[in-house]
Amino acid sequence: MIKNAVIFIFFLLSVQLEAQSTQLSRDEYIQKYYKLAVSEMQRSGIPASITLAQGCWESQNGNSRLATEANNHFGIKCKSEWRGKKIYHDDDASQECFRKYEHAEASYIDHSNFLMSGSRYSFLFQLDPKDYVAWAHGLKKAGYATDPTYAQRLIKIIEEFKLHVYDEYDDNRKMASLKNETATVKLEPSPLGKTNSRHKIEMRNGLRSIVVEEGDNYQSITKDLALKDWELYTYNDLEKGGKVRVNEILYIEAKYKKGNKDHKQHIAEEDDTMHYIAQRYALRMKPLLKRNRMKKGEEPGKGQIVYLRTKRPRK
Repeated sequence: MIKNAVIFIFFLLSVQLEAQSTQLSRDEYIQKYYKLAVSEMQRSGIPASITLAQGCWESQNGNSRLATEANNHFGIKCKSEWRGKKIYHDDDASQECFRKYEHAEASYIDHSNFLMSGSRYSFLFQLDPKDYVAWAHGLKKAGYATDPTYAQRLIKIIEEFKLHVYDEYDDNRKMASLKNETATVKLEPSPLGKTNSRHKIEMRNGLRSIVVEEGDNYQSITKDLALKDWELYTYNDLEKGGKVRVNEILYIEAKYKKGNKDHKQHIAEEDDTMHYIAQRYALRMKPLLKRNRMKKGEEPGKGQIVYLRTKRPRK
C-alpha cells in the first residue's frame, strides 16, 4: 500500500514537472510572437509593444487555458456579432463565452480588427503610434479590462522587456511583410478594376489580400471583388467547395514561386502546416512542396526547416 502511494506521488510530481517544462516564459512568448505583433502594427497602426504586452498579460505568456485550447491570446469575448467557434471559461462571471480561433495568427488579426472596428477604441488611433504609455492608458479608459491597474501592468511589461523597440520595426526586417495601404491613405486604383469593395484590400508580402469577415463565403467574396470563379481557389491553393474561416487571409492575385531574399527559411512551430506557411509568405504550394522534397499532404514537424527560396539539401 505504501509502495503504491509512493509510486502515485512520484507520478504526480513527474506530471507537474513535465507541465512546467512545457510552459513558455515571457521572453519565449515574445520571441515566438513578435513578428505577428509587428505585422499587425504595419497593417493596423496598433503599436507592436502594446499588442505584445496585452498578449503576455491576457494569455499568461501563452500558457492560459484560453490560449492553449482556443488560441485566444487577448481574452476577447464572443459578443453578439461573433459567428465563429466558442469556448466557455470563468472570468468576471461563471462560464462566459470567449472566441475560439484556428491558430494564434487569427487571434492577433482579430485583436487588431476588434480595436479598429470598436467605436469606443477609435480615439486610440489618433494617438502617437509610438506612445505606448498613452495607448496603455487609452485601453484602460476605453474599458478593455476591468483591472484598475491594467495600464500600469502593460507599461511595466513593455519597459521591463524593452518591447518598445518593436515599434521601430519596418517592413525591411526578416518577417512576413504586411503594410497598410487603406487606413491612412486613399486606396490605389485596383488592377481588378474595382475599388468600392466592402472588403479592405491590404498589401501582404507585396500582394493584394483581404481578411475574411463574418458572413463571408467564397461566392460572396468572388462577387464582391469581381473575381472569376477559379481565381480565389487557385491563388490560395484551396480545394473548390471548401469553407472560408473568419480572420483567414486570402490573396486576390497570384502568389510567388519562391521566397524573397529576406524570407529564406521558416522554422516550423508545432501545428504549422505547409498551407499556413505558404500563405504566411505568399508562396505557391506546389513549388514550395517541390523545393522541400515533400509530397502533397505531408506536413513539417516542429523545429523542421522549411526552405522558402532554395532547394532543400539532400540528406
